[in-house]
Amino acid sequence: MEYVTAVPPSPAPAAAPARSGRRSLAAALLSGALGAAVALLATRQKWSEGTATVAGGAFPLTASGSDVTGVPAALAVVGLAALVAVFAVRRAGRLAVATLLALSGAGTIAAALLGASDASALDEKAARAAGDTSATVDALTHTAWPYAAAVGGVLLLLAGLLALRYGRLWPAMSGRYERGGTARPRRTAPRVDPDRPEDLWKALDRGEDPTGA
Repeated sequence: MEYVTAVPPSPAPAAAPARSGRRSLAAALLSGALGAAVALLATRQKWSEGTATVAGGAFPLTASGSDVTGVPAALAVVGLAALVAVFAVRRAGRLAVATLLALSGAGTIAAALLGASDASALDEKAARAAGDTSATVDALTHTAWPYAAAVGGVLLLLAGLLALRYGRLWPAMSGRYERGGTARPRRTAPRVDPDRPEDLWKALDRGEDPTGA
């Protein structure tokens, strides 16, 4: 007599994609929010400093990230909005928004690295301080904040790449259906008594026609 050994059932094939979706979602949210915060914070800090010759003396000048370029801050805001919008769309719309998120990160990196060696903002300040349009800044030095903004861009780019790769596994917002896929019951409007003026006014406030059937 032959004995058949029972083989334990294998885990459901949908379990692994579900775990990947949850982990990638958490990583994208953390990366995107942190990246946008870092980029916005970095643009408010001092990126460069130097001196201008005014009335025979050295006049100190500084330039913040927003003085040098407004691109990283603007793209950080766009990236944060795209991160939120990922959950409001599906399929092709989600792909487009995820692409926008990734491009926002890439643009933030490029703008921050270009601004790391920029001297035009301080040259403009030197010209105003000296009253001479040909004046330039002396003893120019740069800080590490532009590179911090670039790190924020890297985090935004990572969030976009995660959305492109795993976005199809993420949930989407829905105002009409519950989780089970069944339609939510519609709320029945309160009955309006035509003999009560307060009911008529309440119906008008709700945008209803109190004279309708």
